[in-house]
Amino acid sequence: MSEEKKTMSLEEFDYDLPQELIAQDPLEKRDDSRLLVLDKNTGEFKHKHFYDIREFLRPGDCMVINNTKVMPARLIGEKEGTGGKVEVLLLTRKSDNTWETLVKPGKNARIGQKLVFGNGLLKAEVIDIVDEGDRLVRFDFDGIFEEILDQLGQMPLPPYITHQLKDKNRYQTVYAKYEGSAAAPTAGLHFTKELLQEIRDMGVNIAEVTLHVGLGTFRPVKEENVLEHHMHSEYYKVTKEAADMINAAKDSGHRVIAVGTTSTRTLEAASDENGRLREKSGWTDIFIYPGYRYKVIDCLITNFHLPKSTLIMLVSALAGREHILAAYKEAVKERYRFFSFGDAMFITDDITEHEVK
Repeated sequence: MSEEKKTMSLEEFDYDLPQELIAQDPLEKRDDSRLLVLDKNTGEFKHKHFYDIREFLRPGDCMVINNTKVMPARLIGEKEGTGGKVEVLLLTRKSDNTWETLVKPGKNARIGQKLVFGNGLLKAEVIDIVDEGDRLVRFDFDGIFEEILDQLGQMPLPPYITHQLKDKNRYQTVYAKYEGSAAAPTAGLHFTKELLQEIRDMGVNIAEVTLHVGLGTFRPVKEENVLEHHMHSEYYKVTKEAADMINAAKDSGHRVIAVGTTSTRTLEAASDENGRLREKSGWTDIFIYPGYRYKVIDCLITNFHLPKSTLIMLVSALAGREHILAAYKEAVKERYRFFSFGDAMFITDDITEHEVK
């Protein structure tokens, strides 16, 4: 970021989106979604389908995926005594039985309030009120918490999705492994196991990292000067195997392609100034916006993001705000589907297609 740049207006990241283009359901086949391929250097773009992604990949590329798994973290229950309806969203596990949560309606969730879920299969008590009004809740149950959660919990879908999913697995990537997210790394939802194998077979390496996505990903930016926005923290982990694979790709002059903004944030947070990675875990609140110099990633597979969001700022840092907004305008014109269950974009350094065997 240059020294003289002290302000960046939120309005610079706005665009017009008709409500009906917000996808409410995933497509029947994951990789049938459309794909807008954008050259980050020239702004040129092509319209394809996601199953065509291999035409823009090269042997030796390293693709980085986020293997986090979404918890069915939304619990619907009632207040003990009054029977009033209550909704609890699990955010962060603090100990075996204690979680930081978002409780709705919050004004009645006072310290000491007891809650009941699934006719008593799961009980809870509010034990503290912490930052931004979140509640610390201690759960009481017989058995294994994760199994009870799987039975009672619903997927914590984004606020712009208006109904529950018929199949919970459609809000998981096919490579989800480690439970801990309150939202899906949605760029990965387009991959099928078959497509991933085809990508491996053409000589592309696939590295796995973990970042547990927090609900802060949906929090709007409220400051008019973007530079004053404070990012939420999320837990990430990079294994030695992933670090070695990514470093090797860079050392040999090949590209690092992040699948999603969460993989991007993990790599950029975990690397040193020279873009080198090592085994590392911790919490990141990295905020990427235009002016940021990417140290690790060269290309990015991503979805179409909300106006004025930190995610549209992140992609603008890679391809330039003007190129991104022009591509979004084209996507609106061509009736692409937007947000979590929507279509995809591949921001690349070369939109030349090649034949795939």
